[in-house]
Amino acid sequence: IFGAGGFLGRYVCCDLGTNGVLAYIGNRGDEFELRHLKPSFDLGRSRFVFYSPRDRDSMAEVIADADIVINLIGKYYETKAPSTKDSFPYVYMKTNFTFEQCNVDIPRTVAELCTEMQVDNLIHVSSLAANPDSKSEWARTKWQGEQAVKEAYPWATIIRPAQLFGPEDKFLNWFANMASIAPFVPLVDGGHALTQPVYAPDVANVITKVVDDPEKFEGRTVDVFGPSDYTYKELAEFVYDITGQDPTIVDMPKNVLKRIASVMQFQSLGRGPNLTPDLVELMTEDYVPPMTQEEYDAQPEKDKILTMKDLGMEGQPIEKIAFNYLHRFRTGGHFTIAEGYQGQGHSSRMWGG
Repeated sequence: IFGAGGFLGRYVCCDLGTNGVLAYIGNRGDEFELRHLKPSFDLGRSRFVFYSPRDRDSMAEVIADADIVINLIGKYYETKAPSTKDSFPYVYMKTNFTFEQCNVDIPRTVAELCTEMQVDNLIHVSSLAANPDSKSEWARTKWQGEQAVKEAYPWATIIRPAQLFGPEDKFLNWFANMASIAPFVPLVDGGHALTQPVYAPDVANVITKVVDDPEKFEGRTVDVFGPSDYTYKELAEFVYDITGQDPTIVDMPKNVLKRIASVMQFQSLGRGPNLTPDLVELMTEDYVPPMTQEEYDAQPEKDKILTMKDLGMEGQPIEKIAFNYLHRFRTGGHFTIAEGYQGQGHSSRMWGG
């Protein structure tokens, strides 16, 4: 498994560990970087292998004698770090891994290694936003990565999820975090673009089903999306209805917000920045499946793009899950508005009671 340390990766490892697989997990950090994944597996059923994406031989050591390789590597921002130079101003931001390296070069290398090492199956996780004509470089390189994988390993299974939501997401949590730290919450071009988010454990379950019967999905594409679509404005209203936050929501033109994002991209809270210029571009485009479920069902069986329905699954609605991890943003938590507690209402600042 490459990219196991990400948001989706922990759910994939949890599912695979429950099924008793033996997993070789690529690790780019120190020995503690992925220790949270160890309890997912029985003793002796996981092996953590250090590698560098720039070292082909180390990537081959991760794969070793694996029957199936899963590539989850992906970043919504280009990682940067301060570096020095000889001329004024002597300091600049050096890019560590670009979108092209993360989304195209590394997946191509993984696919080529799978071919050379005669790995039985490869599962590559792309995105529903992958589009050669997108204004977002991330979305364009995601599409290019798909093509590179198919060229190097034609029978790869491509998983294309919509935007992921779940406790560790940077999607619904983004709205709540911005309301907490920023003087206002920006919605690019009114927040009218559509998105059809999917619960991260549902995507992990899809990957697990492919692992259970990989030959059935060779050369197939699986689009994974939630049951309903929303505008970003609707999602903002939904989140703040749960959290009780009352931020100032500002409708901002794309070119203005991109200027703000060009500064915010260097401010990292937790893991990664809250806003980048490329993310602004992505938020102006619809992030939805290319067909309705009925159109997916009506496809001829040959070369059919599969969905969760074909796997006997149904996506969890966002309304059923979001409260479980967003109520922590409420002032005083959800206890302050529960009957029987002292000082009901959001105006209460009393502890205990």
